[in-house]
Amino acid sequence: MSLINGLPAHVLLVHFVVVLVPLTALALAVCAVWPSVAQRMGIVLPLLALVTLVSVPLATQAGEWLEEHVADDALVRRHAELGDGLLPWAGGLFVLAVFVWWAARGSASPGSGASRGTRRSAAPVRIAVVVLSLVLAVGASVDVYRIGDSGAKAAWHDGFSKTASSGDGDAD
Repeated sequence: MSLINGLPAHVLLVHFVVVLVPLTALALAVCAVWPSVAQRMGIVLPLLALVTLVSVPLATQAGEWLEEHVADDALVRRHAELGDGLLPWAGGLFVLAVFVWWAARGSASPGSGASRGTRRSAAPVRIAVVVLSLVLAVGASVDVYRIGDSGAKAAWHDGFSKTASSGDGDAD
């Protein structure tokens, strides 16, 4: 995908990534901390994570096309390097979202009245999932911020004036 309605596809697709990655990260963290929320969300959590996962390589591929069609610039190269690192974060969000959904689904099924001993042995796993979810949520969100910031700098570093221009609409 290269152009959408005459604009570089990357410029449009990154907006999905910028919204979906933090939204998925937040949903995952909330569902991991509060399993009752995961039960209420149901299949929405892993589907959201899947859409997020798919959007990242689409934006990256469109960005690679755009990189070949702009002047060689260190800021653009830095943005591209950072962008290449987002897919593992999105993959981690997806895998953990599926696990949280699956675990919440299993605990909500009738006849799953686990004994006290089983619940105690599951506590370390639950703690690990919560911690991992929080780490992934923060890491993915910070990475999206860093990538977006570098992209904005690459796109706008010479694209505006720090002083206002006198336009035709100014009345004297």
